[in-house]
This record gives sequence, C-alpha cells and structure tokens, in this order.
Amino acid sequence: MLRSVPFRVLLFMACLCAAVLATVFSGTAGGQQGSRVVVFPVQGVIGPATSDYLIKGLSQAQQDAASLIIIEMDTPGGLDPSMRAIVKAILASSVPVATFVSPGGARAASAGTFILYASHIAAMTPASNLGAASPVAVGPGGASDPDAGTRPAASPEGDTDSQPDDNKESGDAGAESGADRPVSSGDDVMAGKVKSDAAAYIRSLAQLRGRNIDFAEQAVLTAKSLSAQDALEQNVIEFIARDVPHLLQQLDGHDVVMSEDRTIQLQTADAIIHYEEPGWRTRLLSILTNPQLALVLMMIGIYGLFFELTSPGFALPGVAGLICLLLGLYAFHLLPVNWAGVALVFVGTALMIAEVFFPSLGVLGIGGVIAFVLGGLFLTDTGIPGYDLSLPFLIGLAVASALLLMLAGTLVARSRKQAVVTGADAMIGLIGVVTHVESGALYAQIRGEQWRVIADVALRPGDRVRVNAVQDLTLYVVPVDPANARAG
Repeated sequence: MLRSVPFRVLLFMACLCAAVLATVFSGTAGGQQGSRVVVFPVQGVIGPATSDYLIKGLSQAQQDAASLIIIEMDTPGGLDPSMRAIVKAILASSVPVATFVSPGGARAASAGTFILYASHIAAMTPASNLGAASPVAVGPGGASDPDAGTRPAASPEGDTDSQPDDNKESGDAGAESGADRPVSSGDDVMAGKVKSDAAAYIRSLAQLRGRNIDFAEQAVLTAKSLSAQDALEQNVIEFIARDVPHLLQQLDGHDVVMSEDRTIQLQTADAIIHYEEPGWRTRLLSILTNPQLALVLMMIGIYGLFFELTSPGFALPGVAGLICLLLGLYAFHLLPVNWAGVALVFVGTALMIAEVFFPSLGVLGIGGVIAFVLGGLFLTDTGIPGYDLSLPFLIGLAVASALLLMLAGTLVARSRKQAVVTGADAMIGLIGVVTHVESGALYAQIRGEQWRVIADVALRPGDRVRVNAVQDLTLYVVPVDPANARAG
C-alpha cells in the first residue's frame, strides 16, 4: 500500500509531523521556564527623557506579558511634569511595578520618592535613602525657598517631633499653623499652594498603597529623609535586598494587590531577568533637554539664518541654522521654560544684530547683551542641578555672540564696499595698452587678452587706456596718464 503513495506525499507528511512535534516540545519547554522580569535602570535627574523612556518601556513590557517590572532607581529628583507622567503610567500598569533604590549609596529623593510611593512594591538596598521631596520651585521661572510658604506644625497623623534635629531648626520658624501665620508676599502664598498640592498628591499615593502617610507628608513639608532600615521599620517600603536577584527571591509567592478585585501572586524564584537599557532615542532626548545645549542650538540657528540672509547662496548656513533652531525650540518645548525668557533671548540677539547695521555707539549692543542674559536667567529656574543656566555661562555666551555677530557684520559690510571682481562690471577701471589697428578697428591688450576698443580721441599703439564702459565684446576706453595707471 505504501508503494502506491507518492514519495512527495510521504515527505510532506513527515515534515508536518516534525513541525507539530517541535511546536509541542517548544511549548512545553516554554511553560517550564520562569516568569519574565524587566528591569529599567534609572540614574540621574528625572526629566523628559526619563519620562519617555519609562512610559514607553512600561507599555512595551505589558505587551510582552512580563510578570514584573522593576525600576532600579538612583536619582536626586527631577521635574514635576516628568514625575507625574511616570506616576500615571505606573498607576495604569496592568503588570506589577517595583521601585528598587539601588545600588548601595543610591537615593530616591524628591521626584524619586513620589515614584516609589506610586509603585506596587517598594524596596531599597542597604546604605540607601529616600525622601527630601519638598518642591524647590514655584513653576517655571519662579523659584522659592523650600521652607517658604505655609507649613503646618504637624502632619494630620503625626507629630513633627519625630523629624530629625536638622529639620527642626528650619521648622521652628514655621511652627505656626498656616492660618495663623501672616503671608509676607505673593511668592509665599504660591509656595504654600505648591507644597499643599504636592503633599496631597503623595498622601493619596500612600493611601492607595497602604504605606506610611505621615512620612510621605513630612518628606514634602519638611524635606524629611529616611535610611533603608528606618524606611522598612516605618512601613515606607516592603523589602530590603542586596540586588535584583535577591529581591526576586523575596518576592516569590508575594501577593500584589492591583485593584479591589484583582490580586497577583508573583512567581519569581526562577524568573528570567531582562535589563532594558535606554536606547538611542532616550540618549538623544537627554542631550537635547540640556538647557545649555538647547540655548546654544538656538543661537547657532539664529547665526546660521543671519549669515544666510546676509550672504545668500551658500545654503549650508541657512539649512544648518534652521535645523538647529528647530531642535532648540523642540528642547524648550519639552523643558519647563518661561517663554518670556525665550522672547528676551530673541530680543537680545536682534539688538546685537542691529548694532552691526545701525551703529549706536554700543547702545544697541549693550542692551542686547543685557536682554540676552536676563532672558537666560528667566528661561529656567527649577532649582534642580542640570536644569538651570548659570550666570557665567550666560555672560560668556552673550559676549561671544556679540563679538561673532559684529565680526561677521563688519566683514559683510566691507565686502559690499569692494568692487565687483567677476563679470563684465569687473572690467571697469582696468588699464590696458593699445596694440594695433586692424581694418579700421582699434585693439588693446587688457588682462592678457585682446579686446576691441573704442575711444573719443585718436589713439595709437603703445598708448595706455582705461576701460570706462563695456558693451557686448567692445570696450569704451579713455587715455590715461601713465603715472596714475594700473595694469590690467
């Protein structure tokens, strides 16, 4: 019977059986593998790049059916909009998220404390700390003292006497309640509003995750901090671990409450750990969202467009300038900038350019430098290292910009005053020597070439002439004094 079956059919059936068996065995092997844990290392200031990196990473990890997401954090804090975007992504995650303050000596200060409180699981490594979450700026361009504004004597659920001595000193001045304390200025009122908003925000996160509410509020109101061991004892975190594998050993069998009707039991004993390092997009955003680089890019863009407008035809300065200007404005769009500061930077640059074309004995130039520096100071005022512009940097950039623009403008003005050196107009004023007369036409040698010339006076070979006009291939000349002539 088998002899009647074609060989092609037998081969096809054999291949089909092999594919089915391979699928079955691969499925069995996959079922025996441990769960997948994705780790996102976060170091440095939390900004737009970090927010983009974590939000996209959390979304991808959920699509890949990860069983646990770990944010391995070491941060001094960051920008409020970026922190809130990360918190929203954690709260919306369908996969448990653990924030692990690591390695040893790491910290989760300011914005990092909010992210830790928002996570389903909070863990720290020995010799790490968290807290000090007081707002340090009243929005873009309006800095405030961290201890300014309304501050109550005690949190709703605890006594401030539990805070460290170094916090008591700053708290004595504000021991009065917000209702009894006089408001000295609008900045104090705004600072109080910002602190109250931040305290309410972290309080809601503490209530959601069942963590220490008193410390959460004190971290915002009095910049209180805790070590890893103290945080564990005071129910701020749930675990202390040496590293990620040690943390996963402790998390094995741990129940995570995702919602009122959904609890997940973690199986992490044999978990596969995958580290998701920041990609090129995150690194590029980190570079672009540096305020100093953003300002330099904007200035390069202005220079490029200025050079293109003053010397059209090169194309490269204009194209490069437009790209840099757009990149700089995109960076400002991502950063918490004061757009009045951006406008002042533009005005200052325009005044420095105007000084080149409309000399005002330095009035426009000096005014442009002052406007540029003031604009840079107003541009960003977050109080966060790496996100503010220093005065020496702004003064240096302003002076360099003024000198560069004035030098370029001077060179452009000189070039416009010079005679044309190409084309028919370049022949005007050149000196030549009459060589011969042929068929009634007079010829002269100018620039080593023979030209037909016409003059109002009689000329003879050897006479020196100067070109007065050009028409087609004929030159109109006049005799010149040999002492005042220049050879052509």
